[in-house]
Amino acid sequence: MKINRLLAIVVILLNRKKISAVELAEKFEVSVRTIYRDVEAINMAGIPIASKQGNNGGFYILDNYKISHQFLTLEDMISIVEALKNINGVLNDKNVEIAMEKVKSIIPCNKKDTVDLYFKRIFIDTLPWGFKRSENENIKYKIIYDALQYNRYISFNYRNTKGEYIFRKVEPVTLVFKGFSWYIFSFCTLRKDYRIFKLSRIDGLKALDEKIYKFRISYGEYIKADDSKKVSTKLSLKFSEKVKYRIQDYFDEDEMTFLEDGNVIVNTEVIEDNWVYSMILSYGEYVEVLKPGRIREIIKEKCKKVSNMYK
Repeated sequence: MKINRLLAIVVILLNRKKISAVELAEKFEVSVRTIYRDVEAINMAGIPIASKQGNNGGFYILDNYKISHQFLTLEDMISIVEALKNINGVLNDKNVEIAMEKVKSIIPCNKKDTVDLYFKRIFIDTLPWGFKRSENENIKYKIIYDALQYNRYISFNYRNTKGEYIFRKVEPVTLVFKGFSWYIFSFCTLRKDYRIFKLSRIDGLKALDEKIYKFRISYGEYIKADDSKKVSTKLSLKFSEKVKYRIQDYFDEDEMTFLEDGNVIVNTEVIEDNWVYSMILSYGEYVEVLKPGRIREIIKEKCKKVSNMYK
C-alpha cells in the first residue's frame, strides 16, 4: 500500500543522511518517478525533505525534524534492533527491515556510535560449527513465513523416520527454532491434529491459494499441554573427566557430583525417547549409564549393533 511505503521512506530518511531515488525505487520495487511523487506527497504532509544533486546526492530530511525517543531507553532500542536483525538474517523480510529502520531512527545522534560498536561486538549465528545454511533452506523459510503472514495453507512431502515420504497439507501456525534446527508447528489435515515438522525433512514445499479462517492454539499452549502428558525418567550418568567441558555446558551444576578421580556423576530427569539415546551415544566411550537399568540395556544393545557393523 502507498501509505506504508510513504511511512517507510520517512523512517529510512530519518535514519540515514541521504539516500538516492534509485536506491529507494529498488528497495520498494517501484519506478523512480513513483519515488519522486512519494517524496512530493511527504513534503505536502509537512515533513521537510530536501534533495542534493550529483554523485553523492540524494534525498534527506532537514536536521530540525525530530521524533521523540523518550518512551524507549537506549537498552530497549538495542534489544529490539538486535532481535529484529537476527530474525531478518533468516527471513530477509522487508517489513522486518523497515521495523529496524524505525527503531534506529529514534536512537539519539550522540548514541549512534555506541550502538554501532555494540552490534560489532555481538553476532548471533543459529547454525552449529561446520555447517552453512543452504539456499534451499532460505527458500523454505520464506515460503512458510509468507504463508503465515497471509493465512495460507502449505503442502509438502514429509520424510518420516523410516525414510518414507508422505504428502501433507497443513495450516502453518508457528516457525520454531529448537536444538539447532527449524520446525513448523502446524495443524495437519491428514492427521486432524497438531504436528511439528522438521524443515530439513520437508520436500516439494508449496504455498497454496486456499485461505485459513480457523483459529488455532499457540505453540506455547500446545507444548504446555503436551508436556503435562509426558512422564519424566530419572537418569544417572557417569562421565569421564575428558568430557567435563561438554557436560558443564549442557547440565545444571546442581545435577552434577564431581568425584575425586575427576569423573562426574550426573543425576537428571528426562523425557525418555530416541533423542535421549542419541544424546548418550554422542559421548561414546566417555559415558556410562548407571540408572535406570532399562536405558542401560538399550544403550548396550545399540552399542553392540554399532560394533557389529565394524567387524
